[in-house]
Amino acid sequence: MADVSASAVAALERMHPLRHDLNVPDYETSDAGDALGQHIRGFFAGHKIAKRTWPLVPIETRIPGFFVHEIEPGPRFPGWTYVSSGCWRATAENGHGLEFVLSARNADQRHLELVSMAGYYHAGPKSQRLDVGHTLPIGEPWSVPGSLDHLFVSQPYAYAPDLDRLRWQTGHARLLSLMPITAAERDFKIAHGQEALEQRLEDEAVDFLNPSRASVA
Repeated sequence: MADVSASAVAALERMHPLRHDLNVPDYETSDAGDALGQHIRGFFAGHKIAKRTWPLVPIETRIPGFFVHEIEPGPRFPGWTYVSSGCWRATAENGHGLEFVLSARNADQRHLELVSMAGYYHAGPKSQRLDVGHTLPIGEPWSVPGSLDHLFVSQPYAYAPDLDRLRWQTGHARLLSLMPITAAERDFKIAHGQEALEQRLEDEAVDFLNPSRASVA
């Protein structure tokens, strides 16, 4: 066997830190969907969880078997939570991929639609892969009345510290938040950066579950 240089090992560790982080939940399965299901059921113990699909997005053409976990309010989180399942299988590289989380005040088909839209976009050409700091227009406001017509991809701070990452026998994943924002907030992010927008949202104590909230930019 050829020797592997220390620099090569370090590069792999930087590329896939979840492989080496002992704090990441680890599941004894080789199936990504099974691992994600275990992860969600464990994190949201005491919540009712259902599997939903959105038929109006042609997502099966890009992510066969895609669905969304719809999680009712409970002891871990007071709002509704929607988590994609299938993005990892369609887009993972070197064992690493993403799934997406959307938080909401009430149950609504619109939330299911947005998670499906994001998954469909993410599973398109590689140039469309979403990651932290990216934004995605959604065509119309999250809710009417309201002006939140973009999704901002960020860490799922509302569920810290345990929901955002997991691994299993054949891979590892991060769960990223889809946060509805305004076009003005998107422009602020472009001008000042992701961290500046997150700080502005925190300083203004934004209610992320309010679909009619005012813009902070």
